[in-house]
Amino acid sequence: MLGLLLLFNLVNNPGFFAVTVKDGHLYGSVVDILNRASPLMIIAMGLTLVIATRGIDISVGAVVAISGAVAAALIGGELVLSGGTGMADVTQVPLPLVLCSALGVALALGMWNGALVSLLGMQPIIATLILLVTGRGIAQLITGGQILTIYYSPYYVIGNGFLLGVPVALFIVAGVGAVLGLLTRKTALGLFIEAIGINPVAARLTGIRARSITFACYAVCSLCAGIAGLIVSSNVKSADGNNAGLLFELDAILAVVLGGTSLSGGKFTLAGSVIGALTLQTLTTTIYAAGVPPEVNLVVKALVVFLVSILQSRKVRDLLGKQRPRRVGAQ
Repeated sequence: MLGLLLLFNLVNNPGFFAVTVKDGHLYGSVVDILNRASPLMIIAMGLTLVIATRGIDISVGAVVAISGAVAAALIGGELVLSGGTGMADVTQVPLPLVLCSALGVALALGMWNGALVSLLGMQPIIATLILLVTGRGIAQLITGGQILTIYYSPYYVIGNGFLLGVPVALFIVAGVGAVLGLLTRKTALGLFIEAIGINPVAARLTGIRARSITFACYAVCSLCAGIAGLIVSSNVKSADGNNAGLLFELDAILAVVLGGTSLSGGKFTLAGSVIGALTLQTLTTTIYAAGVPPEVNLVVKALVVFLVSILQSRKVRDLLGKQRPRRVGAQ
């Protein structure tokens, strides 16, 4: 699907793949898609681990809003002029402490979700629905119900900065992907997560600490959402407790499903979730570039998701591949 979208843009918009260098930075539609998809890619990777354990987290959008609100509140939203003309970089709290505090709050929220699911045995969708509902209120309480503008240029580097000509956000995505990839593919953790998703009872009986691993997956998922919240608030240079991260939970779930991870748990793919996020962002960009009204965006996105989901159905794939029915061996 991503390949078809890129091919469509190549035919209808010859300048789509054009990349220019300005002031040592790369610019172009492809770079813009990668940069704008960065928060969703990070959230999708964290959510992949939760879905692999046969769970779900619909509170990631609220965590994005809370993370950005905490960072903005600690930095402060007061404009200070330097020499009467320029803006002075002023923050109430040092930037490292701002980042650690915002991510710490996100991690704590993930631990809350993990405790409800793994320790109290609540249904994942109900446990995370609690934070989905209250999270927006928490974010608005932090911001005082206002949009806090951030007047601190070092913070802008997270969402708007460039390193070696490439957006800094992409380096953050690569770092998160590398850490999660090493933990899940170079250690036994990935196998344990898959075992829990396939059969949690059997996994527990074989000695796997299913509750601890499930708890950790929810914590990591919210931590990834917190990182995405920093990127989003840095990109728009403000924190909006009401709209920041809105519907991110739905887009992240779609990205994971499009990437090939089953909602029923079990085997998962982080790379597939990243490709799913890129597919959604490319689809959005393509729709806008084609002149389709923004209100049609969700309808077109739903049709594409429906088509891809149908193609992922085992019955449809067997029908298209004209596979013979499997014979049942003699007992």
